[in-house]
Amino acid sequence: MSLLEILRFAGRGVAANKLRSALTMLGILIGVAAVILLVAVGNGSAQAVNRSIEALGTNTITVSSTARGGTTPSALTVDIARSLHDPALAPDVRAVSPVVSTTPTMTHAGTEHPVAQFLGTHPSYFGSSNSPLAAGAAFTDQDVAQGRRVVVLGRTVATELFADTDPVGQQVTVGGALFTVVGVLAEKSSASGFSDPNDLAVAPLTAVQQTITGYGPVTSILVEATGPDRVNAAQQQVTQILNQRLKLPAGTAATGRGGGGGGAAAAPYRIQNAAQLLATRTETAQTFTVLLGTVAGISLLVGGIGITNIMLVTVTERTREIGIRKALGAPRRTILTQFLAEATMLSVLGGGLGVAAALIGSRFTIVGVQPVIVPSSVALALGVSVAIGLFFGSVPASRAAGLRPIDALRYE
Repeated sequence: MSLLEILRFAGRGVAANKLRSALTMLGILIGVAAVILLVAVGNGSAQAVNRSIEALGTNTITVSSTARGGTTPSALTVDIARSLHDPALAPDVRAVSPVVSTTPTMTHAGTEHPVAQFLGTHPSYFGSSNSPLAAGAAFTDQDVAQGRRVVVLGRTVATELFADTDPVGQQVTVGGALFTVVGVLAEKSSASGFSDPNDLAVAPLTAVQQTITGYGPVTSILVEATGPDRVNAAQQQVTQILNQRLKLPAGTAATGRGGGGGGAAAAPYRIQNAAQLLATRTETAQTFTVLLGTVAGISLLVGGIGITNIMLVTVTERTREIGIRKALGAPRRTILTQFLAEATMLSVLGGGLGVAAALIGSRFTIVGVQPVIVPSSVALALGVSVAIGLFFGSVPASRAAGLRPIDALRYE
């Protein structure tokens, strides 16, 4: 019997019980679609995180304090931030922005909005953090020097407080003090699982200290290197200056990724640059994607077990047919190939429908993430579905091929 005839008989076997075949293909469909979609969700999440981190700027360094107690000698201050912008000691540092952060409630005309981040900083922050304005203007160094109560709003804050009204020139109340809105930041993309990057407001450092936080240490210091290729050099220069200003012993290393190794004492501050953060998030996203794919792969295994059960039932129902064919001279190989072809046909059809379902599903947002299909996952899922058909179909196919004609013909 030719391969074409075997496939034709296999097709008839699949079509003989449409409901049973449909349920079997449904199991494979769900498994294949789950693998492709969950890998796509992991990939989409990773890309969203990368875009979010890259939006911060690839040549920035963030210094944050790890010391307990706001007035300790090792706390970060505005004076320490100024010392980092030293052309002689730190030639690879372009700009330095001390930052204080708080989470007050902002009010306008009876409408309240709890701001996720209310930052007090210097004008250089906008360039260093890659935060362009969509309307109005940023505050100036003169505003910082005079403590003027002006503020630049993120898109979310502007929408919540002013809806369709232009917020520029309007006044908002923060911590009992009036601030005048001078600008609105351009909208930034949000990564799933992270806080809204547009839910913030930025004001002059001195104004925030006067009205809300008080004159104490700063929360962090944002340092901009002269270029992406000078970030590591700038980080080393910043570390040396910080150790000198904080009077730390020689050999002290900043905590964070790659810091504090080799038995060196840990510094009371953490330095992290965008490249390190991107690498960390990428590793996490890859692990997350593999985990999702593994979990989804279990459903493919369940679908394979379903193929085994269905094919065993099929063999049992067609025992007399097998006996007649073997009595007429059909070799063992032909019977084995036919039932393997039926199992593989079920898995291939189910896999193809699963790919179609995954491609349709990827057009929708899932748990806040826009899935991004990985072509290799499609090929892998289809390949695995075919392998499952061959593997799980081999047991019932071998059973059918091993039946003795006399026993098969006696079967009731």
